[in-house]
Amino acid sequence: MKLVDEILSGRFTDPQTLWGALFYAGIFTCVAWLVGRAIQGAVHRLLQRDTHGVLDRTAVRFLAQLARIGVYLFALVSYAHLVPALKNLGTAWLASVSVISVIVGLAAQNTLANLIAGVSLLLYRPFKLGDRMQLTGPAGLETGVVEGLNLGYTVLRTDDNRRIVVPNSIMASQTTINLSLGDPRAVCSITFNISYESDLDKARAILTELARRHPKSQEFRGCALSQLGPSGVALTLEVWCADSAVAGDLKAELLEAVKKRFAAEGIEIPYPHTHVILRDDRRRA
Repeated sequence: MKLVDEILSGRFTDPQTLWGALFYAGIFTCVAWLVGRAIQGAVHRLLQRDTHGVLDRTAVRFLAQLARIGVYLFALVSYAHLVPALKNLGTAWLASVSVISVIVGLAAQNTLANLIAGVSLLLYRPFKLGDRMQLTGPAGLETGVVEGLNLGYTVLRTDDNRRIVVPNSIMASQTTINLSLGDPRAVCSITFNISYESDLDKARAILTELARRHPKSQEFRGCALSQLGPSGVALTLEVWCADSAVAGDLKAELLEAVKKRFAAEGIEIPYPHTHVILRDDRRRA
């Protein structure tokens, strides 16, 4: 009967009383649990719909866990502000969290920058797993396939099977070329030098024939005279192929085929000329 009287008198919902504090504790706990379950269910449905593996499942689950922790923290702080006995404690918690946040932010600037950049990459999706990317690395221009993408780093696998680990802050700030976005075709451009004495039209006909007949060539663009050098002229052959990876193989195969064909047809590939100046430093008597 006393519990019924407390409920009817409204003191059960008064946060200043013990029953009111317990009542609101249960309410905040239930709401936080329901919101957390809703986030977990939404993430589960999202991952089920991702049949093509576009999303990074590890990153999505990690973000969902952060969101659930944030919900519980918000519920705890809100409850502490609602109950008068805990209000001062809640204010102290907020102040402590603010100070800790500043300290952690200063101590882990690079890590937080990678984390924020990773979230932006996951949201804006300038590239995805399996895309072929071109970027500037410590050793120069690098080309590779995106093999891993998490909240901290992006992993690229190069054509020679190396792994390039790039911080997300660099991936988000530098200019990269997505070779898989839109039309993946690439132009294979090769420059061949022939001597001035060789037949220019014959050499161009050989290059055109080999380029058109090659199985990896999709479309012949042209073979223009691109340079008049000190020891010969340069012909630049341009061919469309499937992608940049095929372009590398096509270039190597065409170089070998042209070298053999030029040798058989009498087309001379000139050697570079070296000018030597002799000086007589002997003093005259």
